[in-house]
Amino acid sequence: MSVRLRIIAAMQQIAVEQQVKLPPLHDELSLHETGFDSLGFAILVARLEDDLGVDPFTLADDAAFPLTIGDFVRAYENVPA
Repeated sequence: MSVRLRIIAAMQQIAVEQQVKLPPLHDELSLHETGFDSLGFAILVARLEDDLGVDPFTLADDAAFPLTIGDFVRAYENVPA
């Protein structure tokens, strides 16, 4: 399964658990518009770290939190090996 699909699947699972109604997810969707709160994003990043073995937001000193779904996915896809 691709990184993108793993992220989307994790978001969908967390939305069910947190009772968040997700809009259709696409690259241009603002993370704010997902309906996730700070706890939802914390859970997402923690689960992705467990699943993918990396947290791109702690690897770089100058890492900025992404603004859109596409930015978020690219942060994980572009982690140096």
